[in-house]
Amino acid sequence: MRATAKAHTNIALIKYWGKRDEQLILPMNNSLSVTLDGFFTETTVHFRDDLETDSFTLNGEEVSGVPFERVTKFLDLFRDYTGKTDLFAKVESINHVPTAAGFASSASGFAALAAAAAKALDLNLSEKELSIFTRQGSGSACRSVYGGFVEWEKGEREDGSDSYAVQIAPQDHWDIRVAAVILTAKEKDVPSRAGMKLTVDTSVFYDGWLKSIDQDLRDIKAGILAKDFEKVGSIAEANCLKMHATTLGAAPPFTYWQDTTLGVMHEVWQLRKDRIPAYFTIDAGPNVKVLYLPEDEEKILARLRSVKGVEDIIVSKVGAGISYK
Repeated sequence: MRATAKAHTNIALIKYWGKRDEQLILPMNNSLSVTLDGFFTETTVHFRDDLETDSFTLNGEEVSGVPFERVTKFLDLFRDYTGKTDLFAKVESINHVPTAAGFASSASGFAALAAAAAKALDLNLSEKELSIFTRQGSGSACRSVYGGFVEWEKGEREDGSDSYAVQIAPQDHWDIRVAAVILTAKEKDVPSRAGMKLTVDTSVFYDGWLKSIDQDLRDIKAGILAKDFEKVGSIAEANCLKMHATTLGAAPPFTYWQDTTLGVMHEVWQLRKDRIPAYFTIDAGPNVKVLYLPEDEEKILARLRSVKGVEDIIVSKVGAGISYK
């Protein structure tokens, strides 16, 4: 019982920030993302009768502690579902994403883990069912089941059965580009989960954030379907800024930004002043993702590379959903 799956990470254009249920990972709001072809995880899950416990290697190194516990707890979902509670697995994962630096490495990681585990057990899950499983490992991972443009529906039920991702537009719908501007590969000081909880519990700006989401979603979905880059980019950028504003209203306040983060943001604003359409979005980390159209790539990349403190830039096109080897 062995399978290998590949999943790409995604970048949220309408952010997921905050949970209504920490255990089941049920979000406070719907979110919407684009899957990226430049960042991905490949994971092999091998369930074996001769194992007495799970094992997990990431990029060739044995993993222990909290990261290992998250993986084995996630595999428990599949063991409970199949009734094979005494069946353990060897998990080997190669992560082509900077871990815990705001590049949603957990999204591709848990999507690949879920897909490989389900296939190894011959579960034949639908994409909806796989998305529900995947959400319970990492919220944003449920969107990485699909390629293209994807919405995660928050749902209303307490058991989470109506909280899953759906594809809004396929991978080949629209050729936009995302430049991941890497400022640091270091792990962030405030993990996403802790940052979300602190914000939900204490930020004086959080209610305003939630009230803005429905309109942002309606407008950006219309923009995606119409291929209106200015509309999509401006909504994504504003949504990002509103999310990060909530962290400054938390007690104590915190931010994921660095000096260079602001430098890249200012460069993007200057690009628009120079009539070169570009917009940014930033997840829970210092690194910036810049959205642009293919015809402007050369000019935009040159300008971004000129910003002091930029270490690297990785360009992505719109990516695919889960695939298997």
